[in-house]
Amino acid sequence: YKLFMVPALIVIAVTMVSAFLPALNIDSEKEAGTIEQINVTPVSKTAFIVCKMIPYWAIACFILTACLIIAWAVFGYVCRGNILWLYLYTAMDIIVMAGLGLLISNYSSNAQQAMFVIWFFAVIFMLMSGIFTPIASMPDWAQWITFLNPMRYYADAMRAVFLKGSSPVDIWYDAAGLAALGAVMVSWAIISYRKSE
Repeated sequence: YKLFMVPALIVIAVTMVSAFLPALNIDSEKEAGTIEQINVTPVSKTAFIVCKMIPYWAIACFILTACLIIAWAVFGYVCRGNILWLYLYTAMDIIVMAGLGLLISNYSSNAQQAMFVIWFFAVIFMLMSGIFTPIASMPDWAQWITFLNPMRYYADAMRAVFLKGSSPVDIWYDAAGLAALGAVMVSWAIISYRKSE
């Protein structure tokens, strides 16, 4: 059970941080009034949204590294696959979750509202990702919904690489799912960001 859950806990830690922090970022700037100074600059919406995601890549990579060290030092578990694949899938998951966080912050009026909305989605993502309950045991309608859940793909990839030593060739469908969701989230976040021209 511990061996099965350690990769899942890494997924939860990385996903929560990469979703919550971006969601609170723009709204805190709205409340402080600093967002208006950025809006009057010639920086494009695409550059603004992409640059907002860069710090969370660094934070999530640090969290992943710390979790891998803890898994080895405390439980004696080491990744059976190439660790670089874990960082690859983590980077793809961050794009999706940070895009979702920025998207929610675009539609939220304050940081508290953004926090509650992202928490709502985070709980659903966790419960329907296969981390605690196998997806195969869910009703058919719930199994179809999980295809829209980025944590489903990230958790599957993390367990496959960590426990079985899989390569991206073996789990290409997880990369495809994260890439598709990431493209939608980031594009929607860019389009929905209201910038004063």
